[in-house]
Amino acid sequence: MPTTTVRAAVRGAETESVAAAGTAAGAVAVGERPVRGRTATRFAASALARESRVPGPAPDDWIAERGRAGALHVERIPLADLTGWSFAPGTGDLRHDSGRFFSVEGLSVRRETGPVKSWSQPVLVQSDIGVLGLLVKEFDGVLHFLMQAKMEPGNATRTQLCPTVQATRSNYSGVHGGSPVPYLEYFLRPGRGRVLVDVLQSEMGSWFHRKRNRNMVVEAPDEVPVGDDFRWMTLGEVLGQLHRDDIVNMDVRTVVACLPLPQLLSPRPSAPEPAGPPRHDSAALAHWFTGMKVRYPMVTRRFPLARVAGWKRGPDEIAHEEDRYFRILGVRVEATQREVRAWSQPLLAPVHGGVIAFLLRRFGGVLHVLVQARVEAGLLDGVELAPTVQCTPANLAGTGLPRPPFLDAVLGAPPAAILYDTLLSDEGGRIHHSLARHLLVELGEEEDGEGTEYWEPEGFRWISVEQLAGFTRHGYQVNVQARSLLSALYSLCAAGEAGEPS
Repeated sequence: MPTTTVRAAVRGAETESVAAAGTAAGAVAVGERPVRGRTATRFAASALARESRVPGPAPDDWIAERGRAGALHVERIPLADLTGWSFAPGTGDLRHDSGRFFSVEGLSVRRETGPVKSWSQPVLVQSDIGVLGLLVKEFDGVLHFLMQAKMEPGNATRTQLCPTVQATRSNYSGVHGGSPVPYLEYFLRPGRGRVLVDVLQSEMGSWFHRKRNRNMVVEAPDEVPVGDDFRWMTLGEVLGQLHRDDIVNMDVRTVVACLPLPQLLSPRPSAPEPAGPPRHDSAALAHWFTGMKVRYPMVTRRFPLARVAGWKRGPDEIAHEEDRYFRILGVRVEATQREVRAWSQPLLAPVHGGVIAFLLRRFGGVLHVLVQARVEAGLLDGVELAPTVQCTPANLAGTGLPRPPFLDAVLGAPPAAILYDTLLSDEGGRIHHSLARHLLVELGEEEDGEGTEYWEPEGFRWISVEQLAGFTRHGYQVNVQARSLLSALYSLCAAGEAGEPS
């Protein structure tokens, strides 16, 4: 299949009328609520709008200006010097004196399948459910999103584009003693705005233990005062920033993935051949996915950090004995644009960068991605739909473990097959300098593999973009890495006349 087919579909989606996009959307479910075609149409119109109707500098210039206006100083310090944090006697768990925020504990894992049957590791435990909220409002008939330019201690790029609200319960309930979180009332006070999206989603299942965030979009009914670090942007402007390395933070990407947007990559109604059905019907996919959860059971147990095997605790960090996976380190932070101006905390720092990729192809004119049912110890259900490739290749060196399926196909893809290739990071509030290469790679007809038609190895399925979006609108179905790539896929529609997606 020529690479131009997906690109052409993206171009076609850009030139279609908003009314056609809304008709293609039909009635779409967000969480458990029906979202009428009108709401999907408004999101589509905003995604296709490349310029804000609200006067102001270009997004690139604004983000740079807010970076210059603020100050953030992050200093590595010994773990013993963390203010308000200590290792619990007996267990060795690293906890905040308030008992809130998060803790670093041990996790024991046993499973019946897979190349590694058991292991133990440090894990971040945070029972608080955070709020990741985007406030929206219409200007000149187009929905705009109130975006925040924010600095986090773990950011590799100091200033990132963030949601209107990005806060844990410990933060917004004032445990840190800082100033209130701006705009929080729109997301927590009933009737303050019209809720368009509200769904609980998981976070990184290899590093957090059952961490969840409330992904929300709320429409403001009245005038909204705009703070210095906030500005109104169309969804198209936000998606356009996804073609820059490490600018749009993970929390924006996961909320955007929950929007009813798959119609943007649907074939045009004027296409010479009507789109056929997806490769697998939705009931069959749900049956397969449920079977994967049953087939790959896993027993996890939190236990004392001091008893985790294969990890060593030094004065400056907790690290794996073979220098793999990640470290737990301490930082002291001073910031001018935060609710609290100075604090210290632990951060989880990956040792190496990762690779996250979707393979794409069309079946009957319908765009599909190849997903895997991936087991991760920290997920609430143990298994969620994940990208075709999600790994850290350097962690495999010298282990004798097999390379993941499709990794070499992704890394060796010819430039013409790569639709998207951008460095994006995990959230910087708990994770330090975690960058992964995000790729969207289009398969040609001759690249099915293994001598079988449309090869689907054990645990993998081709799924249409619309089906994936349907899973995403329900909690604990699609992992955060796949949600990030889904947002990147939507961002192809925002490339427009700026050139072909890279």
